[in-house]
Amino acid sequence: MIEKFKKIKKHVFEVGEEADFESLALEIFDIQYNNVDVYKQYCNLIHRTPGTVETLYDIPFMPVDFFRTHRVSITKEPATLVFSSSGTTGSSTSHHEVPDPAIYDESLLKGFEKFYGKVDDYCILALLPSYLEREGSSLIYMAEKLIKLSRHHESGFYLYDYERLAKTLKSLKDNGTKTILIGVTYALLDLAAAYPIDFPDLIIMETGGMKGKRKEMVREEVHKILTDAFHCPSIHSEYGMTELLSQAYSSGKGIYNPVPWMKILIRETEDPLSLAKCGITGGINVIDLANLYSCSFVAVQDLGRLHDDGSFEVLGRFDNSLIRGCNLLVYN
Repeated sequence: MIEKFKKIKKHVFEVGEEADFESLALEIFDIQYNNVDVYKQYCNLIHRTPGTVETLYDIPFMPVDFFRTHRVSITKEPATLVFSSSGTTGSSTSHHEVPDPAIYDESLLKGFEKFYGKVDDYCILALLPSYLEREGSSLIYMAEKLIKLSRHHESGFYLYDYERLAKTLKSLKDNGTKTILIGVTYALLDLAAAYPIDFPDLIIMETGGMKGKRKEMVREEVHKILTDAFHCPSIHSEYGMTELLSQAYSSGKGIYNPVPWMKILIRETEDPLSLAKCGITGGINVIDLANLYSCSFVAVQDLGRLHDDGSFEVLGRFDNSLIRGCNLLVYN
């Protein structure tokens, strides 16, 4: 089975046409149904099995909370890499086992290059203090990989050292260096308040997250503060989570585009087993073909809206879902 997955892995990042995506998704569903115990139990309970699933839109999406309550893996051996969520006081955390870290690395690099070009063209700055203070963050793993691949001597984490970061930004601006600043929302707002700088070419990638540091704010309010402080035309965002190995990116206005091996569908809020039409607000279902070793079909607790071109918006969270440290912005 592992050998079969190795063959499938070669095709994940080459998937193109809709028919190819569907064929690969159905093949992965069949393998994960037969090898991921909790996913098989769930599929059986809702009567969605390989015998009844004929198209991409028949594939069942596993509730994301199962990553908190069960082991979601096709292998029995302990994984070499485990991502974990931050959780909240008194709550359990998600654990996503990654037996093959190379598949995450490939997903990250190819996805980044699709939207931004070569990593080593950039200086990568990370302002992620709350994530650095715990273990298992997929966001920290992502930032570390990008920092290493950028090979720029100023690339790195800046924790709470806003003054040093401000001086670095000024130097990078003066030298005309292409720069990406990846930051948690509250830290970016702190930096904007203390050290605004006129840096129109700066790409600010906001990852969400207030962590109780500030009052909740709508996305438009946060982005206006940041664009005013840094004089950049828009604020970029990254949509990813512990339970996924791929990302979607937004270059502004909260419109996200997934990588080719990732697809977003919207489920109806009153009937989670039914899919909603484009333009209708509902729960976000994610197909992430890179999730080969866990579950590629995940129903997350975000509310969203799908566009005809495959792009999507994230509009908030279900009221009864756990608050996640990586996504605490309130949306209009």
